[in-house]
Amino acid sequence: MALTDQVTDVLNKQINAEFYSSYLYLTFADYYEDRGLKGFANWYMIQAKEEMDHALAIRRYLLDNDFTPTMEAIAKPDKTFGSDIEPLEAGLEHEEYVTSLIHHCYEVAHEAHDVRTMKFLDWFVSEQGEEETNARDMTTNMKLFGCDPKGLYDLDREYQARVYTQMTALPL
Repeated sequence: MALTDQVTDVLNKQINAEFYSSYLYLTFADYYEDRGLKGFANWYMIQAKEEMDHALAIRRYLLDNDFTPTMEAIAKPDKTFGSDIEPLEAGLEHEEYVTSLIHHCYEVAHEAHDVRTMKFLDWFVSEQGEEETNARDMTTNMKLFGCDPKGLYDLDREYQARVYTQMTALPL
């Protein structure tokens, strides 16, 4: 079964949204680098790579289903921050937004009775649950422990230990 125009349209838009997420998280990493918080910067550099992986996975899915993606312009992130918690709060807000986009893609696939695409999107639905939990936990931890230098140092060291794991192929 060929993908419908509606399904390919939302998936193509999701590629752009994932690339934007990568750009956004690079700006978070830059903020933390400037602050000397290399662990937080590391966390968001890895987030940026993961978002790029997500975009490329959707691109691959479209290509494997005989649709050539259209690469659109990526908007410039416009966030500026006045405190160390602000990128974390913006990250949670952004992940909740991306979840709504993934849910919309799923709804469009469901309306088109496109079971293959719904199965493909199942991974993204689960991933967004993890992303929101991580973002919420980071925000909570900053509120609880990041207010004093020792607590902030400990959080930074914890986030510095995170390592990037390249995304494997999604099950279809």
